[in-house]
Amino acid sequence: MATTDARTEQSAHLPARKHRPNVILAIVLLCQLMIGLDVTIVNIALPDVRADLNCSTTDLAWVFNAYTLAFGGLLLLGGRAGDILGRRVCFVGGVLIFTVASLAGGLATGPAWLIAARVVQGLGGAFAAPSVLALIATNFAEGPRRNRALGLFSAMFSVSLATGLILGGILTHYANWRWVFFINVPIGLAIAVLALLFIDETERRPGRFDMPGALLGTTGIGAVVYGFIRASAHGWSDSQTIGFCATGAVLVAVFVVNESRAAQPILPLRLFTDRNRAGAYINMLLVPTTLFDIIYFMTQFLRDIRGYSPVRTGLAFLPLTVAVFATVYAVPRLVQRFGTKVVMVAGAALATAAMLWLTQLHTDSGYLTAVLGPLLLAGIGVGLTTVPLTITILSGVAPQDTGAASGALQTMQWIGGGALGFAVLVTAFGTAIRDMGGAEGNDLPPDVQAHGIATAFAAGTGFTALAFLIALVVIRTIKPPTSR
Repeated sequence: MATTDARTEQSAHLPARKHRPNVILAIVLLCQLMIGLDVTIVNIALPDVRADLNCSTTDLAWVFNAYTLAFGGLLLLGGRAGDILGRRVCFVGGVLIFTVASLAGGLATGPAWLIAARVVQGLGGAFAAPSVLALIATNFAEGPRRNRALGLFSAMFSVSLATGLILGGILTHYANWRWVFFINVPIGLAIAVLALLFIDETERRPGRFDMPGALLGTTGIGAVVYGFIRASAHGWSDSQTIGFCATGAVLVAVFVVNESRAAQPILPLRLFTDRNRAGAYINMLLVPTTLFDIIYFMTQFLRDIRGYSPVRTGLAFLPLTVAVFATVYAVPRLVQRFGTKVVMVAGAALATAAMLWLTQLHTDSGYLTAVLGPLLLAGIGVGLTTVPLTITILSGVAPQDTGAASGALQTMQWIGGGALGFAVLVTAFGTAIRDMGGAEGNDLPPDVQAHGIATAFAAGTGFTALAFLIALVVIRTIKPPTSR
């Protein structure tokens, strides 16, 4: 049944402000933009960070990955915290933690300091982000208005990743890499103030935190990701690689058992009993890998092999940003006409085509002939896919599970694409360059680096092809409600 009152979760004992869903939407989307920006705005500054702080290749991988790992690993706990403590308090608190950590990152004097700041950024984002999606779900009834709001949410996820490259290039070129962190401070403070002024606290639901689940899930995924990253430099025969991967797999298995028995789990397994939602969750883990694959490795290709400046590299991703935003704008109407299945199948097919095209990269590949086309295809494909997946996951979710469902959705996005998926791609890259006699570092021959990048895109093609099959075979068509 469609939600009949978009304000059902306002606390009965708090004086309600005039309900302004569009203002609330603007505030939470600004937060989503800031959180997404911080993945790629840092990525394009990595060569400058390496030179200034004397970072190793492994240090750089963790500067990129520590944020997404902490963020994705703690999202389930953050979603549950919003249900229990209230979504506004978690939203504002998370934003303030993120802001302080950004300031600390900009002041870093060494790799360890910077990586620690990135972890704390992820912690803050993990408590703020689930409330973004939950506040959209509780302020917009199911149907066209919610679909449009979810479309904008999906656009912020995708557009922020590409826009971060543009902004990061400008800041790195005209100021220095520290400003990719400092820029979050005024934005974060503005979001916190606006949230306190315009967002009412939601109803607090009695409950307790599933701390064993949070600890098991985060450490389990963290161990697996570290194992994959180590494999990229040391190979699969390395004893520590095997040990971390095996330990992580055991911890994840124990996490699933814990969630099946916990009275109030951070990840209610009943969310996965619906066939459509289960398939959509898996694809939400697979599809974002496309963006992370393209953004991370294409940045290396353009800067290291083609010799682009930071600004030119950022601007090179503008077609991807425009394609995503334009597509997401049209998707709610497409979903209303054709249903979710047709749209997401088409999107996964286009994303797969983009990745296949990128496997042909070599040292002489030009932007117009080998990069522009894949960027446009990937932008359209991801835009067509993520909105129907979000609609499918949140369709019919009970109010008491909104925070958990939102946290699980974003966990799949960030753990799949930003941590585990990225680790798989880095492993493919590292294995490929070792096979050609190279070693990771600053002096890779261009042909060796290009081969490694093309191999990473080949691995990414596997993710999108699997997402296409799941959308085609597992997920059934959903016609969203037409209620306003």
